[in-house]
Amino acid sequence: MTPLYTLYPSWISPEIIPGLPFRWYGMMYLVAFGITYLLFQRQVRREKLGWSEDEVSNFFLAAILGLILGARLFGTFLYEPTGLYWRKPWLVIWPFDEAGRFVGFQGMSFHGGLVGVVIGTVIYARRRALDYWEWADRMAVSVPLGYTFGRLGNFINGELWGKVTSGPLGMVFPQAERFPTSEAWVREVAGKAGMALDTARINLPRHPSQLYEAFFEGIVLWLVLWFLVRPRRPYKGFAVGAYLIGYGAIRFAIEYLREPDSGLGYIIKLGDPDAPIHTFTTLWNFSMGQILCFLMIAGGAGFLAWRKSASVREAAAAQSARSGAGDPGRRKKEARKLRKKLG
Repeated sequence: MTPLYTLYPSWISPEIIPGLPFRWYGMMYLVAFGITYLLFQRQVRREKLGWSEDEVSNFFLAAILGLILGARLFGTFLYEPTGLYWRKPWLVIWPFDEAGRFVGFQGMSFHGGLVGVVIGTVIYARRRALDYWEWADRMAVSVPLGYTFGRLGNFINGELWGKVTSGPLGMVFPQAERFPTSEAWVREVAGKAGMALDTARINLPRHPSQLYEAFFEGIVLWLVLWFLVRPRRPYKGFAVGAYLIGYGAIRFAIEYLREPDSGLGYIIKLGDPDAPIHTFTTLWNFSMGQILCFLMIAGGAGFLAWRKSASVREAAAAQSARSGAGDPGRRKKEARKLRKKLG
């Protein structure tokens, strides 16, 4: 029987130079930051926004600092089930293990990074009196393509793999958990995938969910935001809302194929409460990632409604100021026209 899976490429190594603490994962982060910055600057120049390079650089510095801090805090306090970081909070910023070896900052959360970016850039924009939603829209349409490289970094690290599958897209990750061949479901999956059952434990194929995310949350979402949303945004903040809804929806769907954190499992169990986390069996059990994505979608929809209403009021006030109109009836009429125009 022809195997219906592929092996994780043996020539891929997480380390750029073996033996030295320089990893491709960190390099992918730098590439992601660089691509996002270049796309942002391209908009500034093409649209002749008049923002200085110093302002853009400082805005990005605030975003990067917020991202790292937020991603680290969420990844350690929210996703670490043993409570290690609650007992020893200094380990959040300590990049060495107990043996003194440099391991970097293992455990970063996208949702925490998003919160950190928002907080960091809002603080900077307020201090510099910037039109925040204009800046945030440009950032929102630039980020996804950079995010592609972050997920490629996860793939190179051989981490954050998906659930077990017997389908043709399955891949065997060397560091993934091995299952006892004495269990019926393990033998069934192995048989469908064309694997030999000649050992007590077997490493089953899994969805390469890092690559799914790199493609859909990165490339596809960027294409939609860059070519469809960016040139047609009806009001400030629209691209931000579209990003929140788009990313949240895509990630929510992919989470069904991604294995939840073993220490957390499913947070909400509306389906089979005993469903294993290693295989896809029900649509009604939800992981922490899906809960946070649902909040992103709901928050994005609410945010768009708020920004649409606010944009009508802002435009009406500006138009009244230009015309010098003091008649309340006329202002209401102008506001109705603007609402109709904005849909």
